[in-house]
Amino acid sequence: MYYNDYNRMRDEDFIPVDSFRVDGQAPQSPKKKKHRGMKIAALCLVCALLGGVGGVAAGQVIPMRSTILYAGEHPPVAVSMSNVTTDQPMSGAQVYAANVGSAVGITTELVTTNYWGQRVKGAAAGSGFVISRDGYILTNYHVISGATAIQVAFVDGTTYDATLVGGEEANDVAVLKIDAEGLTPVILGDSDNLVVGEQVCAIGNPLGELTFTYTSGSVSARDRTITMENGEIMNMLQTDTAINSGNSGGPLFNMFGQVIGITTAKYSSSGSSASVEGIGFAIPINDVKDMVKDIMEKGYVTGKPNVGILMEPVSSEATQRYGIPAGAYIAAVLEGSCAERSDLRVGDIVTAVDSAAVTSPDQLKSAVKNYKAGDTVVFTVFREGAYLDLTLTLDEDDQAREAAMAELQSQYQQAQQPTQQQPSNSYGSWPFNFFGW
Repeated sequence: MYYNDYNRMRDEDFIPVDSFRVDGQAPQSPKKKKHRGMKIAALCLVCALLGGVGGVAAGQVIPMRSTILYAGEHPPVAVSMSNVTTDQPMSGAQVYAANVGSAVGITTELVTTNYWGQRVKGAAAGSGFVISRDGYILTNYHVISGATAIQVAFVDGTTYDATLVGGEEANDVAVLKIDAEGLTPVILGDSDNLVVGEQVCAIGNPLGELTFTYTSGSVSARDRTITMENGEIMNMLQTDTAINSGNSGGPLFNMFGQVIGITTAKYSSSGSSASVEGIGFAIPINDVKDMVKDIMEKGYVTGKPNVGILMEPVSSEATQRYGIPAGAYIAAVLEGSCAERSDLRVGDIVTAVDSAAVTSPDQLKSAVKNYKAGDTVVFTVFREGAYLDLTLTLDEDDQAREAAMAELQSQYQQAQQPTQQQPSNSYGSWPFNFFGW
């Protein structure tokens, strides 16, 4: 028998299960001497549940006497969407109901070459979200990188083949397009208004199979400088919202139902003795809004700065033994670039950008990312034992410049092949770690 509201009842109000009428027999009065058996049986049940693997020998039966089950009731949770607007806070259920139709699961087909030179097909999965009624979808660049085919799926089961409009690897954003009209786009919020401790939630495709999963948490920190696996340094929101493989590219919402970030990465304890839980990262939506507009309109991000150099890190041996400063060693300079025009030379070590210290190629790239093409910056370089300042007017990193830099890197690598056993310079070390930019 089940009882509701058991907190209001006394122990003597409950009737043991075995005292009810069975097979037409009259109910038996409960006997106090059976109470000890009740406790032992209940304890055995608890131990069996907690132990899991342990149990009773085959054929043995443990009698369960006077077990009382308590049940509660409540009406189904109603998710009201009437008068819901993004200028009023919502419940998590309302955020999900309002936006799950705008979230998509993304699957890609990849063709790679294995060790024996054979072409091998593979697949990957991620998440994304609709940003326009006519079929533009935003995701992470790493979700679709190298894909030969892309497909997106909606919560109603509808699937579409998608084409890549354009992407920006350095900022890990990509825009896809599907042949559809009348879609429901998300509302983009203002990530600059977030505060630490504010509640947020995500909708995504964790593990590539648990589609349209809702997770929630809080903003753990803002303006985290995170170095990605590809060496890119990015500004991130930190959150304890559960983010796993397959969530990449999905939306992170505030409780007004507005997208304030793109879920991108998480810390993992893999390969580390430290246990890591609840440390995920999202790209602030304000950091990429203008980039997304550029990609939609032109297929690439405009105004990106480019210096026109190949860089290497300065080895720790050079800094410790010879007193060479840490920085970004210039391995090659692109002809006609702003680097060449400003007299930046092979062998220079960049140690600062506009007085901000630089100790590695990654730091130099990160510092210049804050500028736009056409901006003027001052590089402090170490050359032949002395420091000097060089003024550069930054070039634009368009598709032509990217092709020219790729060619420069290829030529430089080929030129170094005969002397692979020698250091590339007195400051660096083999193998090369190129930073073309």
